[in-house]
Amino acid sequence: MKNLSVPADPRFVIQGAERPTPEDSVAELPEIPTSSETRTETDSLGSLQIPADVYWGIHTARALENFPITRRPISVYRDLIRALARVKQAAARANKELGVLDADKADLIERVCEEIVGGALHSEFAVGVIQGGAGTSTNMNTNEVIANRGLELLGYELGQYEHFHPIDDVNRSQSTNDVYPTAIKLAMVFGINRLLEEHRRLTEAFARKGEEFADLLKVGRTQLQDAVPMTLGQEFSGFAHTLAEDYDRLGEVIPWLNEINMGATAIGTGITADPRYAEAVCRHLVEIPGIQMETAPDLIEATSDAGIFMTLSGTLKRAAVKLSKICNDLRLLSSGPQTGFGEINLPPRQAGSSIMPGKVNPVIPEVVNQVAFSVIGADATVTAAAEAGQLQLNAFEPVIAHSILQSIAWMTNACYTLRVNCVDGITANMSRLASQVESSVGVVTALTPYIGYSASAALAHTALTTNSSIAELVVSSGLMTAEQVARVLSPGRLSGLVPMTTTLDLPEDLEVHRSPGFGSAGRDAE
Repeated sequence: MKNLSVPADPRFVIQGAERPTPEDSVAELPEIPTSSETRTETDSLGSLQIPADVYWGIHTARALENFPITRRPISVYRDLIRALARVKQAAARANKELGVLDADKADLIERVCEEIVGGALHSEFAVGVIQGGAGTSTNMNTNEVIANRGLELLGYELGQYEHFHPIDDVNRSQSTNDVYPTAIKLAMVFGINRLLEEHRRLTEAFARKGEEFADLLKVGRTQLQDAVPMTLGQEFSGFAHTLAEDYDRLGEVIPWLNEINMGATAIGTGITADPRYAEAVCRHLVEIPGIQMETAPDLIEATSDAGIFMTLSGTLKRAAVKLSKICNDLRLLSSGPQTGFGEINLPPRQAGSSIMPGKVNPVIPEVVNQVAFSVIGADATVTAAAEAGQLQLNAFEPVIAHSILQSIAWMTNACYTLRVNCVDGITANMSRLASQVESSVGVVTALTPYIGYSASAALAHTALTTNSSIAELVVSSGLMTAEQVARVLSPGRLSGLVPMTTTLDLPEDLEVHRSPGFGSAGRDAE
């Protein structure tokens, strides 16, 4: 065999880390290279002319002809390309350890895989994200790229597979039916980790605003109608807490994704693989990317079941829907600026109209809303695809992978732009908040323990019809003094920051106005 020890090629020096930055989750669309020169490759269906300078081969070429559906190659999901390389790398190590693959060939596979993880050759992963064949085209695209890059390192022409073969060597002990689901699970783990980081940063941004707005009293609303007072800080802290819940739910899915079926080969029986292979490849897959993986206890079940993808997709949908609800609130709270709620100001990001001068729209919350709509639709796709699996294999994992990986990437980018281009720059319209609280009828609720529900309801009606303030009416009606009203309607008590269960020390003459049941015991239980 030809000596496989070759010098490093500067074109393929590894750059970057295992997990790229948030902006790296989806790559730009590559162009399929064309060349006037070709090479001939042959499979069981016949021969095709392949551009001489591409690293993919005949299996990829047939897929490009057969699946011109989305015009989006799998390389748009960089995590998937890295995950495929890691799976092939682990397989090569396991095969070398078990003696079923020449050590030099295994080392060559590992070297090329490291180049791919570092960002090289991604444009060569050209098959479409939606494809028939349960992912076979993706697996063969990977095998061909690794084989042809290996041939180049050995000094051979691309396509001279008699020296280094995409199936006999690169795909040794493997099947698409264990490689593909394992790779997409690993890619999803990479992506979720990145999403969790951006999600955490967004949560912290809302929490900071909660602290900044802690003392700003406002009117709360239920069913879009005025309710009782609260603080703007409480509202934003609520946003932070609901996001924190979804952070936990997303993290809980990862251990379920870490169960893999490597070693199952075609349907879970392990045909063509050494009996020791499943344990060995899983062990190496844990060592290489540093993510805990474990072999499924039932490889036949694991090869046919797509339940974990439904779980992940549903969890993503939950997070997207709740984030979209927050964006709805941001749009409402900032509506106006003159005739809407106008309680907060979103950072102006771009001119909002081609016909109305000066108009600025809440474009960042709007785009996050649209991401959520897409995630909801993707979940429906995943559900249908998971149900459509038959017998020992689900042939629709490509659309499952595309739907989930896109949702993860878009959610990651949505969290980023919402934080950087919106939440961090939100300011409060303090004069607007103060005037709304002063004129709000909702504050009368705080008076019911002292003047009774009926009297409070009558005051509320009068306030609405006369455009008077509740505080003024209570005082003018002789039910309470101005000092007493000020103490009952203090911002701390209105917002709940001062617990209502504590005793409020009011003059005894106020007791005559209390409703039945509000004696001294009721007073202590406020």
